[in-house]
Amino acid sequence: MTPPRKLFIKTYGCQMNVYDSERMAEALGSNGYVEVGAPEEADMILLNTCHIRERAAEKIYSELGRYRELKDAKPDLKIGVAGCVAQAEGAEIMRRQPMVDLVVGPQSYHRLPEMEARAGGREKVIDTDFPEEDKFAHLVARPKAKRGPTAFLTVQEGCDKFCAFCVVPYTRGAEVSRPAARVLAEARDLVDRGVREITLLGQNVNAYHGEGPEGGDWTLARLIRELAEIDGLIRIRYTTSHPNDMDDDLIAAHGDCPVLMPYLHLPVQSGSDRILKRMNRSHTRDSYLRLIDRIRAARPDILMTSDFITGFPEETDADFRDTLNLIEQVGYGAAYSFRYSSRPGTPAAERPQVPEDVSTARLHELQALITRQQRATQDAMVGREVGVLIERAGRLPGQMAGKSDHLHAVHVQTAAAPGTLLRVRVTESGPNSLAAEAV
Repeated sequence: MTPPRKLFIKTYGCQMNVYDSERMAEALGSNGYVEVGAPEEADMILLNTCHIRERAAEKIYSELGRYRELKDAKPDLKIGVAGCVAQAEGAEIMRRQPMVDLVVGPQSYHRLPEMEARAGGREKVIDTDFPEEDKFAHLVARPKAKRGPTAFLTVQEGCDKFCAFCVVPYTRGAEVSRPAARVLAEARDLVDRGVREITLLGQNVNAYHGEGPEGGDWTLARLIRELAEIDGLIRIRYTTSHPNDMDDDLIAAHGDCPVLMPYLHLPVQSGSDRILKRMNRSHTRDSYLRLIDRIRAARPDILMTSDFITGFPEETDADFRDTLNLIEQVGYGAAYSFRYSSRPGTPAAERPQVPEDVSTARLHELQALITRQQRATQDAMVGREVGVLIERAGRLPGQMAGKSDHLHAVHVQTAAAPGTLLRVRVTESGPNSLAAEAV
């Protein structure tokens, strides 16, 4: 029997890339690859890249440079670059790093087995097309190995919003939703293999409009309600959303679907109407705040998180103060915040830039406010009973760790096995986690 070849995948960026890496590993399994944990062990190295943050491409070139000695020592080692940097840079990657054997964009990774078979030696293979075929339909079936209690499931890709700072429409393409029947089938397969909680993924997941089994399009709310009927699936989450696509039915689902967790990530980016317009966000400060009120009316205990950018081109001190004021009004449980970084090819890149020291100072002030809110939210959990899905062993003897209904990290002394939904009482709030005791 031919021994399996070894595959090392390094994943950058969002949860969708984590999901993509899993599917790429499965696809390459048909070529005899099994995953390993270190590049030194590998017969193929694959970098699954993200292009959202500043100097993303340079970080990939730097990482590739670290593999030069491995390639010299093992000439048959294959090196590939996948994901959004691959889509944006294309042949430039191979020009700057000739040791790269293949480059594949995020919409073409179902073609990886054929590309890998061709790549190597003098042949270089590149595919950054936006193919007409559905990549998910062409991927090999998942092996029936057991899974941990949580999993990601991509249901939607691409974005039609064209925010002025964002490269996603150029690297991931237009909005495409997977047919509902295929999503349901994949979810059932995951549950059969031990998954208890699924997070639905999309660049703009609440714009989901997948074809229904009997024709017509399903909304995300309809999909969630059907997923909730799967026996053994006890938790559903979704990310990332756009405020303009939070329709009435999805808001209602937060109140009437017990399996949908009381947690929502709803990026706003800025609290200034002037900056929101310059960002091409297509919503206003007031419409966002009214939306938050409606969501909380449907699910009063929901924990809200968001995204913020400081130092967007032409942002003034007054604009930034509007953002701080919005944060104070909403009261977030957590947030992701970034200093604006120019992405080539986006409209914002051509505008007058805020000095780096100014945007950095604003970021630190904003993060300090978010940290205070996060800590206050966690402190308020002390004494409350919550559900915790046990995921793994904790750091201390007899300790297990998992996530609460509100996505807080929780550790508890218990003999409960991974996959158990445990009722606990929160006893202590730490900087980034909660301690609890089983009820």
